[in-house]
Amino acid sequence: MTELRAGEPVRVAGRTVPVIRLLAPNAGPMTGPGTNTYLIGERELALVDPGPAEQAHIEAILTAIGDRPLRWILVTHTHADHSPAALPLARATGAELIGLPAPEGGRHDRSFQPSGSFAHGDSLAGAEFTIELIHTPGHVSNHLCYLLQEEQLLFTGDHILQGTTSVILPPDGDMTDYLRSLHELRAWQLACLAPGHGQLITDPEVAIEALIAHRLRREDKIVRALGAGVEADLESLTLRVYDDVAPHLLPWARLTLEAHLIKLARESRAVQSPTGWKLLP
Repeated sequence: MTELRAGEPVRVAGRTVPVIRLLAPNAGPMTGPGTNTYLIGERELALVDPGPAEQAHIEAILTAIGDRPLRWILVTHTHADHSPAALPLARATGAELIGLPAPEGGRHDRSFQPSGSFAHGDSLAGAEFTIELIHTPGHVSNHLCYLLQEEQLLFTGDHILQGTTSVILPPDGDMTDYLRSLHELRAWQLACLAPGHGQLITDPEVAIEALIAHRLRREDKIVRALGAGVEADLESLTLRVYDDVAPHLLPWARLTLEAHLIKLARESRAVQSPTGWKLLP
């Protein structure tokens, strides 16, 4: 498996349409080795997830582009590790900004403003390739995946990650939407997944099925932890349900736990009281 090195352009895919990965220098507990920025095309380019507004990363992207035209900058969602470099890159290149506006609430990059109104099923047709927009809410409501049709390559942002699972961030993030989006992706003919963090995933069907199964196992663990007539607050329930998670990740696990509980409440399987959560009989 190829080692991930920040700032080094590496061709990762593309039988007919080249796809280059540039890793941002933002490795950390929530970003893994860093954010993957992808450059698509040979003569006329598209860029997926410009990443954080780190000057070294912006310069590495501009060097990789060279004197070729950058037509589109595609943003999967407006978190600080995915979209802030979009605006300076658009100013430098004149590229069109593609994505969905930031929803209300925290944790979003409000500097990103798409160049127009975009929606699920829209296509971007260039001379060398066509990219289709697929709305995949769950991690956050404005999450998009991008399908490079010629390669059947799906850029998944934080919807599907390599080697880990994404945090679902309520109230904007939604576990029901997340699972629905995963199920809907099974209908697509996909050859490979290019995640926002980690290596390429070459067995999309297996990866999607495994991710669905993982989320449902976690949900079952929540149900078993609550048990008949048991009431528990988020803090104690997090420790019981995520006993396999490193302590420094527990605050994020708690958010995903809350998303699971909201889903169970929506299904009339659980209810929240002033002191905690419990199953409904």
